Amino acid sequence: MEPYSIRNYLPQRTMPLAKIEVRRSRPAAEVAALMEAVYLSFREALKVPENDRQIRYIEHRPEHFMVAPGKTENYTLVEVLMFPGRSPDAKRLLYSGITQRLGTLGIAANDVLIVLTEPPPESWGLHGRPVSDKP
Repeated sequence: MEPYSIRNYLPQRTMPLAKIEVRRSRPAAEVAALMEAVYLSFREALKVPENDRQIRYIEHRPEHFMVAPGKTENYTLVEVLMFPGRSPDAKRLLYSGITQRLGTLGIAANDVLIVLTEPPPESWGLHGRPVSDKP
């Protein structure tokens, strides 16, 4: 099999996409640690391939990212986009892994929101065609 063949993009093999959005600026080392925390959680919970990373980090000015009362400047939104098919237990492990790892970086669980979306394979395009269209 080719490493990036559409045949390889099956729900249990494909790296999810992640977007981490925050309300304050951080030094590069902290940004790298946040992204690594999400990546390691993907590896643990979802058993994704090693070194296949699709993680974006976006900083907002607090006045451009409104949150509920009681949240701090450390509020962190993690959006995960992945193929459907992972078990509820794998998702629970993902949520707890991300939250625990961010906690070691000084982000309280109360300041973490994780949103997981699972579009069907026909809603993903790779190499100019839907992933659902296997060659």
